[in-house]
Amino acid sequence: MNPVLLKPGSDMHSQVIVLGRAVDEMEAKEYWRAKRTLLDVVVAAHHDLRSRHDFVICEGAGSPSEINLRQSDIVNMGFAREVDAPTVVVGDIDRGGIFACFVGTLALLCPEDQRLVRGFVVNRFRGDPRLLEPGLQELASLTGRPTYGVIPHVLGLGLDAEDAPDPWSHLRPVSPVGPEVLRVGVVRLPRASNLTDMDPLVSEPGVVVRFVQDAAELSDADLVVLPGTRATVSDLAWLRSRGIDRALAERAAQGRAVLGICGGYQMLGTKIDDEFESRAGAVDGIGLLPVRTTFGAEKILGRPRRTLADGSVVEGYEIHLGRTLPEGDGARDCEPFFADEGCRSGPVAGTVWHGLFENDELRRSYLEEVARVAGRRFVASPSTCFADVRELLIESLADLVEEHLDIDALLELLDGSNAKKHTTAPVLTVTQIGH
Repeated sequence: MNPVLLKPGSDMHSQVIVLGRAVDEMEAKEYWRAKRTLLDVVVAAHHDLRSRHDFVICEGAGSPSEINLRQSDIVNMGFAREVDAPTVVVGDIDRGGIFACFVGTLALLCPEDQRLVRGFVVNRFRGDPRLLEPGLQELASLTGRPTYGVIPHVLGLGLDAEDAPDPWSHLRPVSPVGPEVLRVGVVRLPRASNLTDMDPLVSEPGVVVRFVQDAAELSDADLVVLPGTRATVSDLAWLRSRGIDRALAERAAQGRAVLGICGGYQMLGTKIDDEFESRAGAVDGIGLLPVRTTFGAEKILGRPRRTLADGSVVEGYEIHLGRTLPEGDGARDCEPFFADEGCRSGPVAGTVWHGLFENDELRRSYLEEVARVAGRRFVASPSTCFADVRELLIESLADLVEEHLDIDALLELLDGSNAKKHTTAPVLTVTQIGH
């Protein structure tokens, strides 16, 4: 969704994706030198959004006062200055030191950037907000800028966390419908991605989902999931270094369920031919599925859907470089995971589709199958609708923001940003510190 996106392959190396297409592989220093040339792409995307929407709110990345990066900044004050957008700085008070952060952030900005900063928002406050009033008054006196709201810290509230250390902290486990729970172990790959694939499982009553990083941790899982990854070959090497590949092979031999999604599916195959992402050439896979992955230069993007034999529709999305296909005679041993997609061989299955478990009927059917194989008296909830779960999270967050922010004052900022540009939507940038 970002006009410019970095897909890290290591701490020093990233794939650069522009408007959804991979355009280059760069080391960190190369990217910092080149990224000012990408500002035109970001600004064009911004103008497109303004032409089609009533309001545009742009979220920064990192901190607005990263003075070592300011010359090449295209995501915080560099962008805000380019489009002349009023800016609100949001601080996470739960981490402490928020007043020093607000004042210090403003002090580190040059006068041209300071001009755009109109005020502050305090996020994740615990306790009585009246206790903050003396500090907020002093902050206004020191900076000449107001605080537009204090948002309380609410547990169990949030949106898709994607790559966070605890990506499911916003989802509360639900008591099981049947007499037993179903245990799912998700291998925490170093470059794991699209972990929102697991959100529907966490939302399913009686399903216990946890990260695993060692082979021994797989022993009590009824289902082990290899998730997507931003670096398939590198994460496969990490997995082997911890003996997880052998543990997965033992599980398969015992008839216990293993599922690979996207990069995880690629790892479960016999071979990965990678001349583009890692440039490692031909690499042996774990060998639990008779498929071979060949990486190409173009990323495959799609919103596929299939109609199953019972008439239900399954939807998902694809975003990957490699094409994964049955290899040689292995095609005979490779049944589709569902419809005509993916591969299944005994208890091991794989798919390139993300968002698959958001399809309620398919999710229930697969979990009940895993439970039967594992001998668990687990019962999938017949009423859980993940779309409703996600919508409730969004609405709850929206209600919280509406209650605790000075919406009228923020709308005035938006109106002021559009005073001389009546043909386009007003714009506001929101950038975070302590995040």
